[in-house]
Amino acid sequence: MEPRTLRSKDKQLGRGLGIWDGGSRPKSALPPRDQDTSTMGVSRGCLLCVKVKMFVFNLIFWLGGCGVLGVGVWLAVTQGRFATLSFSFPSLSAAGLFMATGAIIMVVGFLGCLGAATEHRCLLLTFFLVLSTLFLLELVGLLVFVTCRDKFDRYAQSNLKEGLQLYETEGNVGLTRAWDVVQNEFRCCGVQNYTDWFEVRNRTWVPESCCLQQSDICQVDSASWWKEPCYEKVKRWLGENISAMGIFAACIIVVQVLGIVFSMLMYCQVRRAEKYYD
Repeated sequence: MEPRTLRSKDKQLGRGLGIWDGGSRPKSALPPRDQDTSTMGVSRGCLLCVKVKMFVFNLIFWLGGCGVLGVGVWLAVTQGRFATLSFSFPSLSAAGLFMATGAIIMVVGFLGCLGAATEHRCLLLTFFLVLSTLFLLELVGLLVFVTCRDKFDRYAQSNLKEGLQLYETEGNVGLTRAWDVVQNEFRCCGVQNYTDWFEVRNRTWVPESCCLQQSDICQVDSASWWKEPCYEKVKRWLGENISAMGIFAACIIVVQVLGIVFSMLMYCQVRRAEKYYD
């Protein structure tokens, strides 16, 4: 038999046994399997790297939340309802804000740590959605504040003036302390003017915290009062310290963006690994 005919028969036999492909080279099952194993090893390495980073990040995030919550509890215990100036939102105090912020950070951080440690897709997706929702709400709130800044100023001043009516009344110790501290620290009197206090007692009168030097007659002696309005002075102080506030806000944004990115990367890696084993 001719050599060409023998080679043709060998190829047909090879195709039947799964050794030959459509070309002239033999097909081996080992290289594709080795390639899959190598790819999976790289994938597991990436997953481990993202897992460690996400766990450490969320652990720091959680510890920060513990610290913020601790500050809020300390303020609540030592100062009571200190620093609440709002009439419509009496619970909007420094202690309440710190405790609420700390609790949210702790819950989100714990969710991220648990998702990273267990590699559970549901937890990772939940963490991603919660953090993304908080981030979007912050952006929306910032845009609303910027676009409605004048309306916010008018509402805030009106609300604070209504709160003056509760000064030194029963059950409003926190509001009274807050106004005294603000007027002493910023050397100001009233919301828009010291005359805002006249409506509280229906006469020419201001609290002792409005006096340059406290005395028996300083509350009725207009020559000894601070003349600058508290709202404008506090607003000016915030404007002067906007750089520090901007740095703090930027850090929060960076932390949130990193959390969103890490959670989605890990979710994709876990999903890819589960598909491989399936």
